[in-house]
Amino acid sequence: MVAEQEGTFEANGHSLYTKSWLPDGPPKAKLIFIHGFSDHLGRYSNFFPQLASRGIAVHGLDQRGWGRSVRKPGDRGHTGPTTQVLADMAAFITPHLPADPAAGPPVFVMGHSMGGGQVLTLACHPDYQESVVRRVRGWLLESPFISFSPEEQPSALKVFAGRLAGMLLPRHQLKHEIKPEHLTRDPEVRKSLVEDELMHNTGTLEGLAGLLDRTAALAKGEVRPLEGGALRSLWVGHGTEDKTTWFEASKRYFDKFTGAVADREFKAYEGWYHQLHADGPDSEEFYRDVGDWILKRCNEDQPQAKPGERPESKL
Repeated sequence: MVAEQEGTFEANGHSLYTKSWLPDGPPKAKLIFIHGFSDHLGRYSNFFPQLASRGIAVHGLDQRGWGRSVRKPGDRGHTGPTTQVLADMAAFITPHLPADPAAGPPVFVMGHSMGGGQVLTLACHPDYQESVVRRVRGWLLESPFISFSPEEQPSALKVFAGRLAGMLLPRHQLKHEIKPEHLTRDPEVRKSLVEDELMHNTGTLEGLAGLLDRTAALAKGEVRPLEGGALRSLWVGHGTEDKTTWFEASKRYFDKFTGAVADREFKAYEGWYHQLHADGPDSEEFYRDVGDWILKRCNEDQPQAKPGERPESKL
């Protein structure tokens, strides 16, 4: 039995919508989830209950400017600069972290698409290594935005003009619609994407500029896990036929820049599109992969009995 709880989270005076999916009984792990561009928590109604049914509590928020955190049209896409984006994430993650890692369920952080790029940027940021990163057991990226796919790549002129305009009119809103047929192979999901009123496909020039800058820094390897840093475990999953973010860029980043992470895994989903969590019946495999990866690390962290001893039971 999975319980769902809605609430709000106050981030620097801004109220953000939150939702949790809780297992029946004490959680084995906690997963903090960060969604992508023009996305919201309601789009994961199959994925999160599956994880909760295996004992993984899932906690997420509709980010500033997205989903149910938008209160008026002027809020759409108003994420603020990258410093604000990272601060919001860190503020949301921190209360879920146990003061003593041995005393509570391990915490994992996962991001999809734009959220994957944000999560990776946070995990590599020197200012958050001790306060957040070291206290997180593992980080997961679903189709992370490390580069546009060839199908979605904007022209250099458009990028330059957008950055220049962003400095002059940071809150000016701009539509950026991603074709539903580029997101998933499932026709029913495509239909629901078109009909979803919470997916407004609107960013501010400031927010879009920050998104482009984060992506460029990741693609160039300027942002990468720190040698001797606190990023302990990393999982990356990406569809080879993703038409929104680029599989090749994720694989290249993983191969070139994650050597400082001892426990790391890259999963290529052959023929899959962008939304691994909503790509038709095959998505059950993705649910299993994520759950297995998390639970394996929970089990590894449990004290192991010495030969000839019986494991200590917990009443």
